[in-house]
Amino acid sequence: MKTKIKKYINKYKQEKSRGRNYFKWLTDYTKPYMWKIIALMAISIAMTYVSIYYAIISQKLVDLAGEGITDKRVIIIYMFLIFFQLGVNAVTDLALAMINERYSFGIRKQVYDKLLRSSWLGTQKFHTGDMMTRMTSDAGNIANGMVNVIPNIIVLMVQLISVFITFYIYSPFLAVSALCLTPMGLLAAYVLGRKLKKLQENVLRTETAYRSFIQESLANIMVVKAFSNEESFSEQLVKLREERFFWVWKKSKMSTLTNTVMMATFNIGSMLAFLYAAYGISKGEITFGTMTLFLTLFSKIQAPIISLASQLPGVVSIFASAGRVMDIQDIAYEKRLEEVTMEGSVGVEVRAASFAYAEDNVLEDVNFEIKPSEFVAIVGKSGIGKTTLIRLLMSFVDARSGDITYKDNYGHQTPVNASVRSFISYVPQGNTLFSGTIRDNILMGKMDATEDEINEALEMAVCNEFIGRLPNGLDTVIGEKGVGLSEGQAQRIAIARALIKKSPFMILDEATSALDEDTELELLKKIGNMNPKPTCLLITHRRSILQYCSREIKISDKHVYVS
Repeated sequence: MKTKIKKYINKYKQEKSRGRNYFKWLTDYTKPYMWKIIALMAISIAMTYVSIYYAIISQKLVDLAGEGITDKRVIIIYMFLIFFQLGVNAVTDLALAMINERYSFGIRKQVYDKLLRSSWLGTQKFHTGDMMTRMTSDAGNIANGMVNVIPNIIVLMVQLISVFITFYIYSPFLAVSALCLTPMGLLAAYVLGRKLKKLQENVLRTETAYRSFIQESLANIMVVKAFSNEESFSEQLVKLREERFFWVWKKSKMSTLTNTVMMATFNIGSMLAFLYAAYGISKGEITFGTMTLFLTLFSKIQAPIISLASQLPGVVSIFASAGRVMDIQDIAYEKRLEEVTMEGSVGVEVRAASFAYAEDNVLEDVNFEIKPSEFVAIVGKSGIGKTTLIRLLMSFVDARSGDITYKDNYGHQTPVNASVRSFISYVPQGNTLFSGTIRDNILMGKMDATEDEINEALEMAVCNEFIGRLPNGLDTVIGEKGVGLSEGQAQRIAIARALIKKSPFMILDEATSALDEDTELELLKKIGNMNPKPTCLLITHRRSILQYCSREIKISDKHVYVS
């Protein structure tokens, strides 16, 4: 028994601590928008008093009509209040929509910037579809909650107090009766909140799985087709949809049940107010105008209570989504030191470096040095650690132990960190082109490159001939991953993207695998003739490339051997 109580207390403390963290993060992020939100809240509160005055004017209008009196001033005020409320509501709705959009985009940009600057290995813990869900649905939930839901709750509380005071002046009995419904609403909201948060988390989890599956299957649609798995993937999508539907259904049932109970309670209250007012009229104690006022004010007390309960799912969504966004914010930033200016060619020295993705090392006690301007090949079986070594050299992952240092011929040096990529050109294996024009893809290597620099890079990468045959040349639009080009053409554009940077250190990871031997040799000759000659590290399975390399680094059984 004591153990269970202790576990419950610890769980309560953890949830309380997380709640404080969520609240602080939400508060800090909301600060730039705070005054705009407060201004809109003030307008909404002011409109509460306008609506109360509107109810009083309605009473006066009905009473005057009952006496056969037509007061043009009262009619004009009545009509003005109708259109005034419509106009103010339209303006505030528009302002809220704009703030909501800015707020949600701000979160998305914050998450996007965080992912761009975070440890590469840390980002790999999240599926791309999962990250997209957090940047879209979760960011939207947070923005809606902080811009609409929370301010609405504050406004509704002010409305409740203001209407109660007004109502109490006219009928203490009905005012107190209406307010007595509040504890029931709060109790229902509390019970619902605890269950809704868990259900909302399951809805978000299934949405992530659903989106991730769609994103991944569409990105690899050729593989799906190649193995004739269209029917199987369609069935898997239905299963994921069924799981999502299950949790959405449970969440919807919970919300609907609670709302039904609350609405039934408030309908009983409305009936009470109506019967009380009817009794007052029958006894000649109140007028028809006063009855109209009673019913209007009673509904205005009920409305905030009902609205407060209906806002609960939004509050739950805020904290559930905030936790998911904060998971990304918790990824460690990659190590980045101040950039060191390197001159001429650049070499690298690796001393006693080891690395592991999990427990077992992929590389152990790696030692080698590549001199500036050297062409060095990295060879070894597939999956032996060649690409991992490149990730270490480019600071995509950090060595578990050991040192990696870049040096030039002038005595400048810097330890490996994210800023070394400023002087490295990298051609990864596979198709890594973006949708857009060929020009856009090449300019990724150097955003401010001139037309002459583009043409020089294209000539070196042996691209001019096939680009000249395209309908719009450099401005030809290609699809995702270079759809519209052959693998060899896409590979040459990726090489041109790297060459335009004119870096002193180049890494080519199976970058010529889709090229014929003559084109490959022509390309390597041109790189070797660059002035100053860059250091070039080539991962390859082709023995023909070795004639252009001064040395060979072989990876075998987690170790590196230099020949």
